[in-house]
Formats: sequence, C-alpha cells, structure tokens
Amino acid sequence: MEKRASIEKEEDQNKTYLLAKRFIDIFGGIIGCIMVIIFAIFIKIAFICDGDYNSIFFVQDRIGKNGNIYKMYKFRSMVPNAEELLDKLMEENEEIRNEYLSNKKLVNDPRVTKVGQFIRKTSIDEFPQFINVLKGEMSLVGPRPYLIREIEDMGNAYNQIIKVKPGVTGPWQAYGRSEIPFDERLIIEADYSKNASFFGDIKILFDTVLSVFKSKGAM
Repeated sequence: MEKRASIEKEEDQNKTYLLAKRFIDIFGGIIGCIMVIIFAIFIKIAFICDGDYNSIFFVQDRIGKNGNIYKMYKFRSMVPNAEELLDKLMEENEEIRNEYLSNKKLVNDPRVTKVGQFIRKTSIDEFPQFINVLKGEMSLVGPRPYLIREIEDMGNAYNQIIKVKPGVTGPWQAYGRSEIPFDERLIIEADYSKNASFFGDIKILFDTVLSVFKSKGAM
C-alpha cells in the first residue's frame, strides 16, 4: 500500500513538473521567437554584405522525444553545402575524420563562415530553435537534439535520452559546451533524463547564460 502511494505521489510530481516546464517553454518560446525576428533582419544584412544570398536558416532532421523525427531550425553558420563538404573533408583528412568521430564537432571548422563564427560564439545561431519549443518539439532545457546518424554511436544511452524532449540548452552546454567529449556528454544527458527537475532546469538555464556570457567552450 505504501509503495503504491509512493508511486502515485511520484507520478503526480512528474505531471506537475511537466506542466510547469511546458508553461515556461511557451513563455520563453514567445520571447525567443520575437528575438529571432530581430536577429534575422541583421543576419540577412550581414550575409548580403558578405556576398552570401542564400537562406539564413538551416533546417535539419533531428531525434525528438520517443525517437520521433522533427525538423530543427537554426540560423545558418556554415556554407550552404556544409554536409557534402564534411564528407569530403573526412575522406581527405584523417585528423579531421578522427576529431569529428570523437566529438561530433570540429574545433576549427573550415565550413563556418565569417558571420557564422560570430553567431556561433554568441549562440545566436541557436535562437530559431525557439520555434521548435513553441511547436512542442523541443524544450528550453533538455538533452542535445541528436542527429539520426548518431543513433548507433549513442549506444545504450539512446533509450534513456529520448525519454525527454531535446532542449535548446542542457547540462553539457551549461557546464562544458564543446569541451566535453561525445561519450561523456551521453553519460551527462542520460543522467539528466533520469533526474530532471524544475529547479534543476532553472539552474541549467542560469548557468547557460553565464557560460555564453563568458564564451566558455563556444564554437
């Protein structure tokens, strides 16, 4: 009887947490989308001044909650043919291939444009994800939105991580950003998925702002 009561209490607490989380997501998403419009104007002007007339947005399939695939939005920080160029770079340069396979990122990525370097360093490139937050596909806080091709690399952590929505920010962005290796990132985010809480999310949001302000580990 006590065990059943404990389970019911835990379920009620989880429902309350999810409702509060969604409320904050909607509020933050609205503010974020307003910022997206403002940033988009200046980014488009900067792109044109740099001779780049392609779309300022980058849309890519990502893994959402329960393994559902959704379209994630970002401001484009790379050349238009970035995916094809990555395959070529990995084929031609063993050092680049090893770095990407280890971290799923390149520290000095040759595909990043001049404007892209700035919006990445300030994390402005992430702002269009607030559109995904309003749509309910993402949350303000959660695991990194992983690529479909990374499922195999995620191993046993995959099933735990997809139990929650991916986030605009999360524990690895707040505490290490690009400095944390991929395998360690999986452990951190699987742990977040198991122990997510309202006050934990607030702390991550606060620490993310500090991390971005200090440009810690920015790429």
